[in-house]
Amino acid sequence: MEKNWFVVHTYSGYENKVKANLEKRVESMEMTDHIFRVLVPVEEETETKNGKTKQVTKKVFPGYVLVEMVMTDDSWYVVRNTPGVTGFVGSAGAGSKPTALMPDEVDRILKQMGVEEQLMEVDFEIKESVKVKTGPFADFVGTIEEIQLDKQKLKVHVNMFGRETPIELEFAQVEKIS
Repeated sequence: MEKNWFVVHTYSGYENKVKANLEKRVESMEMTDHIFRVLVPVEEETETKNGKTKQVTKKVFPGYVLVEMVMTDDSWYVVRNTPGVTGFVGSAGAGSKPTALMPDEVDRILKQMGVEEQLMEVDFEIKESVKVKTGPFADFVGTIEEIQLDKQKLKVHVNMFGRETPIELEFAQVEKIS
């Protein structure tokens, strides 16, 4: 299954609440392997009021949220039934699957937001042993339990005080044990 970006329609002014609700639902319903990123498209603008200049964040598409996901019946259900979501953009009708955004549309929106699409090849595998290079757990050896490509992080179990302890590390913080 391929992951794509989809546009979700929300009540205007509820975009950030929908983003937070959806992220919580993804975790609680264990859909992290199907729903990856939720973005409210915003851009920075300079606004002058009463002779004072300040940076403000403006929503690029009020009433819309972008969701990067693998479209399955389950992932569609989780997003569609999130409080504040009124539907997917590009659905032919009730109960039909929406059309994904084209890659060039996604690139343009992400660039406008100052977010570059990161296509990083990762050479890690679940259950593989790695050594922590930096941070408070430097020199610990652990086992990879989860790979989060979208966040460029790993969940690694290390043995601390005789117990398996899960820690979250960035890709750059670990190295494979040969």
